[in-house]
Amino acid sequence: RMYFLKNYYQSVIQYDLINKFQYKNLQNLPKLQKIVLNFGYKDFKILASSLLSLEFITTKRGTVTIANNSHILLKIRKGNPAGCKVILKKTLMYHFFTKLLVDVFPQMKEFQKFNLQFFLFQPHTFSYQLKNTLNFFELEQNYNLFSSLSNLNITIVTNTKTHKELLFLLNSFKFSINFKLCERNSIG
Repeated sequence: RMYFLKNYYQSVIQYDLINKFQYKNLQNLPKLQKIVLNFGYKDFKILASSLLSLEFITTKRGTVTIANNSHILLKIRKGNPAGCKVILKKTLMYHFFTKLLVDVFPQMKEFQKFNLQFFLFQPHTFSYQLKNTLNFFELEQNYNLFSSLSNLNITIVTNTKTHKELLFLLNSFKFSINFKLCERNSIG
């Protein structure tokens, strides 16, 4: 069964991209490749609830991320757990993206349009930090267990080559974005 966002991409957005950017090879059309959900934290006591919340949100098992280097200010040692993540592709990616667009973002009080800041060296990636993870219906039902979660990092990875392509692709999915290009040095 084809998911309706994927069907929308294939029947509408692809033709819009061809008309807008005039691609000669259909294999070069921008598309969503994966969505990465990540919890990073200083205190590894909430590891179990973070992993469980990722599984509830995505219906896929998460993995623990291990610190590659020591970080004195964050009190993280090399080899210790530093967070957890889930990588979504294909049908699960479109299912989660639909959940974001239909259920989560409209619930947010500060949701109007995203003020998007791109790094010059990443024209294919959009990252957003969701401060209130209880906007997910699955987590809201178990408030006591998930009330202490840190911010959820959501990274959408595409195969776009320019910022304009990325902006057009995300806006085609009705993902409202204000575009602001930033130099790498201007972001702390």
